[in-house]
This record gives sequence, structure tokens and C-alpha cells, in this order.
Amino acid sequence: MKQNRKWIVSCIALLCMVCVGLAYGASNGQKVKINGLITSRDGDNLTVKTLKGSTNVVVVLTDATKVRTPVGLFRHSEQAVTALIPGLKVSVEGTGTQTRVVAKTIDLNKDDLLLAETIQAGLNPTQQQQATNISNIGENKDNIATNKEGIAANQQQGAKNQAATAANRGKIVANQQEIQATTQRFSELSEYDTKAKATVYFAIGSYTISDSDQAALSVLAQAASGLTGYIIQVKGFADSSGNAAMNQQLSMDRAQAVVAYLLQNCNIPLRHIVAPGAMGIADPAAPNESSEGRADNRRVEVKVLVNRGVAGM
Repeated sequence: MKQNRKWIVSCIALLCMVCVGLAYGASNGQKVKINGLITSRDGDNLTVKTLKGSTNVVVVLTDATKVRTPVGLFRHSEQAVTALIPGLKVSVEGTGTQTRVVAKTIDLNKDDLLLAETIQAGLNPTQQQQATNISNIGENKDNIATNKEGIAANQQQGAKNQAATAANRGKIVANQQEIQATTQRFSELSEYDTKAKATVYFAIGSYTISDSDQAALSVLAQAASGLTGYIIQVKGFADSSGNAAMNQQLSMDRAQAVVAYLLQNCNIPLRHIVAPGAMGIADPAAPNESSEGRADNRRVEVKVLVNRGVAGM
């Protein structure tokens, strides 16, 4: 009889423990969905400021976190976790509380992603649009000159071209204001301290990393691994040889080669690397008029960054 009582008491105690555990898990592992703006990032965490209430939520990234952009009503395209750049609007689903969420999925808009990647790469969309508009202005001027030599109908076309020229100039100003405002939003959201850096140089038309630069990347990776909440920024560059499209692609190939080496040979988790930037011939380190200067410009700049908020903890 006593043994039966002991068995019953043990079962009740075990049942109570299970219930307490379930209650605890429910309160700390509930499903959460938030919409907001990424304001900062370290290796494993994002800080997202909610659109409603302006509450700061810590979003924890794991190897199972999926980053997606919608491509249809019920379909999504997966993105690399490197796409999570400060300034992006995101929708996060996961488990946790209203102040800390372990992310299962992070959804973002494709247009927001393209703009963020452009700014992250250091490129200026205004310059690209301005070049296009200037080209259009030049074409319109040529048409106007031709029309002046023609008949009255062509003169009317010339007037239309002048109107188009004025419209293009207006677009340039509007684009400058919009991009400057957006760029400022991204740059002011997060401030980082540079803890380590390396520059990788390449041969003409190549994106193969030399043995000496591989060693330098390994040293940089070791320095990064001892830091809390680090991220790695990678920007590729080219010299002025070749056309603009080729140099743009070559600078991206070089940046991606460095990222691949850090992932595969230095065991850097992907979530610690931000989207690589393809700078093309922008921001030359030296004049392109000499062979030595061009050699300095065929490079990838790598920086280990730590958010000042994390560093100050």
C-alpha cells in the first residue's frame, strides 16, 4: 500500500514538473511576428525597430533562419543572410517575446534589398541616373540642332525635345534629393569601429587570391573570431583597363572570391559577412595612369567591424 502511495506521489510530482515546464516554454517560446527597420547588426543578432510603437527588438539569427523575398502570391525566393543590412524594412516571424525573437523567417522587399545593396556597395544610383539623363540631354540637343535645319514639323519636335531635356534635368535633381536622403538614413543607423583590416591584390583580369594574401585573410579571420558580435565588410575594386561593365563584374568576382575563402578556409559563418560590394573603378587608391597605380587599384578591401553599441557593453 505504501509503495502504491509513493508511486502516486511520484507521478503527481512528475506531472507538476511537466506542466511547469510547458507553461514556462509557452511564455518564453510563443510565436511572434514583427515588422520593422533594421537599425544595427552584429554577427548573430539584429536590432529591429518596430514600425508600430518604435520598440527595439533583438532578432537572433541561427543556421536555420531563412531570409526571403516574395516572388508571387504564395512563393518566395531565398536570399543569403548577408542581405540583412541596416536600413532594411523586414518582417520577422519566430519564437520568443516582444523584445527578443529567435527568427524562423525574415521577409523583405526586393526593391528595398536592391537599394540597400547598392548603397552598401558604395555606389551612387544618382550618378548612374545622372549619366543616363545627361546622355539623353545630349541626344535631345543633337535632335534640336537637326530639327532647326529641317522643316516646321521638325521644329515642333525640337520643342518637344527641349521639354524632355528640362524634364530630365528635373529628374536629376529629384533623384539626387531622394538618394541623399536614403543614403543618410542608412549611414546614420549604425556606427561601427574597425577592429582589423586587410587588402587583397590581384593580377590583371584575375580574381585568384595569392598565397600571401590567403595568409593575410587567415590572420584577419583569427582576429575576428576573438571578437563579440563582429561582421566582415568586403569591397572589390578594379583598375580602369577595359569597359565599365567588365570592371564592375570583375570587382564583384574578386569580392566574392574573398568571401568564399573566408567561408571555406577560415570557418567564418555566413551570418557574420555583410553583402559584398562591387565598386568597379570607383574610389581608386592610386592614379590609373601608371602600371603601379593600376596594380594598387586591383584590390579587395576587407574590414572587421564591431557595432559601437556592442563594443561598449
